[in-house]
Amino acid sequence: MSTPPPPSQPPSGGFGAPQDPPPGGFGAPPSPPAPPPAPPAMPAGPPPLPPQPPTVPAGPPAGQASRGHLPAVAGGGFPQEQSYGYPQQQQPVTAPMYAAQSPAAPAAGGSNDVRTQLMIVGAALLAIVLIVGGGFWYVSGEDEGSDNQPVADGSASPGTGGDKAPGGTEKAPAKTKSKTLVNVPMPVSAEIVQIPGSWLTDTTYAKSDMGKVVGYNVADGAKKWEIPLGANVCGASRWVSDNKTAILFDEALPTAEKPYQPCNQVGVIDLNTGKLLWKANGKSQSGGDKPVKFEEVTVSGQTVAAGGLDGGAAWNLADGKPLWTPKTDADNCEDLGYAGGPALAVIRRCGRSSDYELSAQSLDPVTGAQKSSYKLPAGLEFAQIVSTKPLVVAVDINDTAKNATGVSDLFVLDDGGQLKTRISLTSGNYDPECGATDVEDCVHMVVGNGKVYMPTQEHKGTTDSGRTNEIVSFDLTTGKQTADRADAGERYTVYPLRMDGSNLIAYKVPPYDGGGQVVSIDGSTMKETLLMQNPSTKESQRAETQYVPDAHEYLYGNGRLFIARNAVSRKSSVSTDPYYTFVSFTTG
Repeated sequence: MSTPPPPSQPPSGGFGAPQDPPPGGFGAPPSPPAPPPAPPAMPAGPPPLPPQPPTVPAGPPAGQASRGHLPAVAGGGFPQEQSYGYPQQQQPVTAPMYAAQSPAAPAAGGSNDVRTQLMIVGAALLAIVLIVGGGFWYVSGEDEGSDNQPVADGSASPGTGGDKAPGGTEKAPAKTKSKTLVNVPMPVSAEIVQIPGSWLTDTTYAKSDMGKVVGYNVADGAKKWEIPLGANVCGASRWVSDNKTAILFDEALPTAEKPYQPCNQVGVIDLNTGKLLWKANGKSQSGGDKPVKFEEVTVSGQTVAAGGLDGGAAWNLADGKPLWTPKTDADNCEDLGYAGGPALAVIRRCGRSSDYELSAQSLDPVTGAQKSSYKLPAGLEFAQIVSTKPLVVAVDINDTAKNATGVSDLFVLDDGGQLKTRISLTSGNYDPECGATDVEDCVHMVVGNGKVYMPTQEHKGTTDSGRTNEIVSFDLTTGKQTADRADAGERYTVYPLRMDGSNLIAYKVPPYDGGGQVVSIDGSTMKETLLMQNPSTKESQRAETQYVPDAHEYLYGNGRLFIARNAVSRKSSVSTDPYYTFVSFTTG
């Protein structure tokens, strides 16, 4: 249930290029639409950014099974130790951002094919927008930072740290100016190959690669270990538990006879030792011995849960023992996908196309038994889970999402499955994003301190060529916007990554002549503390800005920042800059 990832290039003219501000400015309701203005002129000073590879679709062409291997597009590209996982979700400090994706309406008997077709249409439309207007769309990822509470005899943390202290554990180093740790070149590939998933612990950064997962030493960037899979990775958990995480991978590597392999294998990796501890698959209740295909996987405590249009299954994290298998009841209900971390939740869908009923349920992670259930509004085919504790669900009701992408409303549920509040995002210039199918597929939203934090849309700064934005928040009890506001600064744009205790870790996209920044934002005062300032040299700046928060994987911890792709493909024939699977920076 993955969707096309956003573009892997910055907006036309560089991140600092002038654009018209959104109508009404920060937090204001949108004004009536007006005819689009002529594109603004590029300022004379900034040099042009190098050509970047266009975004690659996250799924294969209609009727083809695997999301891990796709046809090439011309010019294409794309704790326990304290741990940091790639999409990143949020945990409230009292009780959790992964390069994310988006858009689908399967028809009866043809859900997979129709959904995939819609993905391709969405990707094509997005590519057109990018070519014409220079779009900037953010995956990341989500990351919940909390106390890493025990769940099912274990604790899960996002592949980005937990709340170790009320004020957080990330402190400003003596020298905030960073340097390159290691930049790993993107492998050569004539085909688009998905490589989703990256994780960061105190000692290791792990990244999926073509047909394998590789671990690197965070001290010097040297390779520590490599896990050959004999297949491409097609899904990855954003969560780490007991220094272990889960991946999905294809049945085999693609061949000329079978270029699109089914995504039906589940595996668990030990991030310390670099071992594939076990692999398994799920069998349909009525489908014989043929393994079912999965679309996403998550971890909560000692439970690994995978879901998709064929239903959901779960295994014990330590030994791979099955906990439950895909099944459909008399009401044709199935688990579309799970969200993990400090708790386990599911979006369960009943009925058939055009008459679906969706529920957001909290589950016992050991048995899969329902602990609470909330029926979502009629007319929805998919929904996303932003946080599992508290349970926050994102939906797009009647396609009314406006400035926010793929999300019009947030439903905040209590432990008994009752609605606490509903937050509408249909007015105001807010910039969270949710996909249309995968359950753990929202970015730009971090839950903590009893609030949900999100960025505003870019708007005009104090100078003619300056663009900027802010981070704001909504109260999860009242549903009202708070007075919180953290400014990106002139010519920077800021996006929340994860919680660190009661503080918020955020990344600032640089202007054309600067380096990116990582900041810690005090949850009480919204005061910013600089944790990292990246170099502004041409080589470093161009390497860093090959990536955008919407489309790629951003992990920060202990003075180190890793930014990674989630797909590789053929390099553009007109680009002179090297492409990297990931780049990294350190203040150490």
